[in-house]
Amino acid sequence: MKIRFLGTGTSTGIPYIGCHCTVCQSDDSRDKRLRTSALIEEGDTRLLIDCGPDFRQQALREDITHIDALLCTHEHYDHIGGLDDIRPLGDCHIYAEERVLASIKRCMPYCFGTNRYPGVPTMELHPVLPGKVFQVKNLNILPIRAMHAQLPILGYRIKNVAYLTDVKTLSENSIQQLADLDVLVINALRQTPHPSHLSLSEACELAVRINAKQTYFTHFTHSLGLHRVVSETLPENIHMAYDGLAIEV
Repeated sequence: MKIRFLGTGTSTGIPYIGCHCTVCQSDDSRDKRLRTSALIEEGDTRLLIDCGPDFRQQALREDITHIDALLCTHEHYDHIGGLDDIRPLGDCHIYAEERVLASIKRCMPYCFGTNRYPGVPTMELHPVLPGKVFQVKNLNILPIRAMHAQLPILGYRIKNVAYLTDVKTLSENSIQQLADLDVLVINALRQTPHPSHLSLSEACELAVRINAKQTYFTHFTHSLGLHRVVSETLPENIHMAYDGLAIEV
């Protein structure tokens, strides 16, 4: 299985518009971050996790020509704002909670109903429930409940890989569903506490509890710090992801 990090930035991306901080002015390509998204590849099956407003740029960079399914974590714009750009990829099967699917239909009414004009994205919506496994081609996928402050969202476990973003808290049951992972991907927004996202120290504590063989942090804001500097402070099996990083599991 391969994980490709299409984007690792928070809702503003990095550089932040109009900002002249050290991170936003960095010459290190790892400090240039598009909105958070990932591509999971297993054999000939391709799963896109979230489709933010930078998806077109990400798909061109990574030469993405098809996906078998889109797994949505939640309905915030930085996670679904690129859906119109999936149209060249053919029929798109979207898996998400009922609330999220309803939000997509409200935001993109021209893609649904009987009077669609030619050329609009073609979407097939599939509701999922936390804790209930569903299948895409040869892969079993387990949706895992997480809390984004007061908003219930989903992470996804595929075999021994799990991807979660925008997490603030996980229940004990969700942590148990993350046992025996080879790779955990989870958010680490910034150094200081945030009401709806894990801070770096909180993410490190949670990663230790989950105890995956390798953990990769994503969904960073510019205030987290330089990739090179922050990476040096992390334990040996915890890493900062960056745009374009590909790992084999």
